[in-house]
Amino acid sequence: MAPRPSLGLHARLLFAFALLCVVTAAAVAGGIYFQARNGILQRTQDAAVLAMKSRLEALFPLRSPSPNPDELGDIARAVSDGGNSAIALYGGTRSPVEPPPGWWRPGGSAAIQDVRMIPAELRRAVADGDIAWQRVVWQGEPILVIGTPLLIVERDRTWVSGIEVYTARSLLPEQVSIDGLAASAWRNGGVALVFAVVLAWLATRGVLRPVRELGRAARLLGEGELRTRIAVRGSDELADVARTFNNTAAELERHVSQLRAMEADARRFVADVSHELRTPLAALAAVADVLDEEAARLPEPVGKAARLVSQETLNLTGLVNDLIEISRFDSGVAALTLNEVDMAELVRATLRARGWSEQVRTELPAAVTARLDPRRVDVILANLVGNALRHGEPPVSVRLSADPQWIDLEVRDHGPGLDEAVLPHVFDRFYKANAARARSEGSGLGLAIARENARLHRGDITVVNAADGGAVFTLRLPLRAPDPDGQSTMGGLE
Repeated sequence: MAPRPSLGLHARLLFAFALLCVVTAAAVAGGIYFQARNGILQRTQDAAVLAMKSRLEALFPLRSPSPNPDELGDIARAVSDGGNSAIALYGGTRSPVEPPPGWWRPGGSAAIQDVRMIPAELRRAVADGDIAWQRVVWQGEPILVIGTPLLIVERDRTWVSGIEVYTARSLLPEQVSIDGLAASAWRNGGVALVFAVVLAWLATRGVLRPVRELGRAARLLGEGELRTRIAVRGSDELADVARTFNNTAAELERHVSQLRAMEADARRFVADVSHELRTPLAALAAVADVLDEEAARLPEPVGKAARLVSQETLNLTGLVNDLIEISRFDSGVAALTLNEVDMAELVRATLRARGWSEQVRTELPAAVTARLDPRRVDVILANLVGNALRHGEPPVSVRLSADPQWIDLEVRDHGPGLDEAVLPHVFDRFYKANAARARSEGSGLGLAIARENARLHRGDITVVNAADGGAVFTLRLPLRAPDPDGQSTMGGLE
């Protein structure tokens, strides 16, 4: 399952800072806006109610407890302050509507031209004898409607006369002020957002610089630059991380240096021991040859011992030679001696020299030449074919193929094949696939040396199990191996 794409750390920090700023600015600006809005409307309502109360006091005593429309009109005009209109109601009778000057202009005075402007809940509150007010929107304009009953007060009691007076005041100027506050809040929020993004960018830049340096140093360390260190700045958590990285890198460098020294000592020891063993082994080999010649004439127990000594001397000589060869690869002194080689003839010579020509089937097209080291290719083929003959089952075959840049030599047997757990390890040093094949008498270095020789040519060896049984080793080499100075020459099929 593919990993989900995600934003980088820099983008996530910027987004978090911006989101925090937006939430904070919205909360602060929203709180200020609602407080200012409520304050403006509350002051307007209080002023309008006080003005209406003061004008109503001038109406008493009423001329008639049951006024006609003209008397209701006088009451409405007395309550109106010239800027706001008023209407007086008594039962089903109402005062004539007299709009104040400028009521038709946007933001002008409000005129109660329709009783429907008065909310039903407001009328119920006034009918109960309370002074009440309510904000409404009439024809797209905010209006404050205030209603009050006229009360008749005598010495011992007060009762509602049934006359209701309503005034209307436009809230458009206040709405303009409130809209201005909202616009200012948005502007301030936008400025705060920009400021927060700038601060976030600066902050993340300062935080991510050591993180990027740590990532770069980790990459260099992974590439083998063990002397990589990070400059420690300050004493915060990031500085602690830098110090920890430097300490870890120093310890890793020390351990790797020790391991390399131990590995070099081990390689030198193997090389020295191998070279020291060659002289006595040469003497033992000469004695072994003599024992082989005389073994047939010796009594059976002695003859058998002589043959055993001769065989083990040969095995030990092979092991020493393999150790010397592998030590040359480890020390980096192995080199190619390149020659133009007919690949078909080279394969035949390898098989003929070891007496395998009758045991191995070949498929060798003619006219395939390559610039290679024939001695090292001979070693590779001898290991692959010998391995197939010893551990596989007949028939064993060698097939040659080529293209303009590469040659492939495929060595196959028809035995049981290799266990899947063995395949990744067949080229490991001293590895023997005892569980999958018959017991090996070799050193366990043959296939490792073969692969080292192939890689010295800039090629490789691979192994798979054939579908119909048997192991298939494929040697892939460039048609023109690189020269000792590292440059390769171009070539092709003849």
